[in-house]
Amino acid sequence: MQSRKIVVILKGYPRLSETFIAQELLGLEQSGLELSLISMRHPTDKKRHPVHDEIRAPVLYLPEYLHHEPLRVLRGLWAAVRRPGFRKALSAFRRDLARDVSRNRVRRFGQAAVLAAEWPEGGDWLHAHFIHTPASVAAYTSLLTGIPWTCSAHAKDIWTSPDWELADKLATNRWTVTCTETGFHHLRTLAADKTTVHLSYHGLDLARFAPFTQERRPRDGSDPADPVVILSVGRAVEKKGYDLLLKALASLPADLAWRFVHIGGGTLAKSLKGMATDLGIADRIDWLGAMAQEDVLARYRASDIFALACRIGADGDRDGLPNVIVEASSQRLVCLSTTISGVPELLSDGENGLLVPPEDPEAIANALERAIRDPDLRKQLGDAAERRVRKNFDYHTSITQLRNLFETEWRTAE
Repeated sequence: MQSRKIVVILKGYPRLSETFIAQELLGLEQSGLELSLISMRHPTDKKRHPVHDEIRAPVLYLPEYLHHEPLRVLRGLWAAVRRPGFRKALSAFRRDLARDVSRNRVRRFGQAAVLAAEWPEGGDWLHAHFIHTPASVAAYTSLLTGIPWTCSAHAKDIWTSPDWELADKLATNRWTVTCTETGFHHLRTLAADKTTVHLSYHGLDLARFAPFTQERRPRDGSDPADPVVILSVGRAVEKKGYDLLLKALASLPADLAWRFVHIGGGTLAKSLKGMATDLGIADRIDWLGAMAQEDVLARYRASDIFALACRIGADGDRDGLPNVIVEASSQRLVCLSTTISGVPELLSDGENGLLVPPEDPEAIANALERAIRDPDLRKQLGDAAERRVRKNFDYHTSITQLRNLFETEWRTAE
């Protein structure tokens, strides 16, 4: 059986915050599949991860806003009108627009027309990463071209999409994979054919996250000259709960020596820095901004505790299983987080990590104090977390699963 070229639609590429997607793309290429990447947005990050430079697939950037490239959009629409699938695509678009009257909806149809007109040579399968806007472009493009499509759903895209839209996409694509049990069960309740929804954890490329063999210093918060280092990696957005974490840090005993290090960008960074100043802890925090993967790895190894106060945002947005928790665990770094979404699928409180209820700064503070004062506990939990990751979260498993799903479709079509 000959493999086929997969056209992969992404919201933006490359992105520092989506290392797990780049890792999957590279893994699929290394497994022998040919890819062509379609990005709905141009990159905004100033840095790239090494994995991005290893991916060979070409990238086509769609018009991010239709009015920025009107001639390109008009050419796409003119070509779309003459396609046999245009009436079906237009009917689906009108039905969706009636339930979601927005510029965003119009933009997705225009992007689909451009993609259909500029279709990568040899592409005969369509796969969307994220079941919200990239899947909308995929669904319209599939109707225009007659090319089948599939989808990888993650976290925000599931929980901020209305059920009617999820149900429609699950009904029109061939299959969907998602990366947490909570997302898996939610999508299965909406799918007409539940067998088309699959659970597939991202995992890590454990060659990039080799075992950390050194022993960490037994800091216990008693020496101001050698504070316990608490690390967090994540965008400064509501669902990451950094306001809760700052409140917890501010309530720690005054004589406890700690330092907090944050890696990541995000729209709330400025307000969080102001909050830290108001809480009187600004001088104990380092805001490092976005960093490349190899620099983040070095920080995991230089830290004593990893903390991420995951929560459900006001719009329903939430994490799945944050990849940074898997990464930190792979380096024997004890992780403190909340019982939101997929986090308990990796961490068990008191066994290989520390879990607290969401929205509870006092519980976060109590768990932090316990971890700061007890280096033996940190070592015990960190070692157990690493064993779990290396046993159950190797990304080769998910790559094999995805390749098998694609190949089953192609074998059926022969």
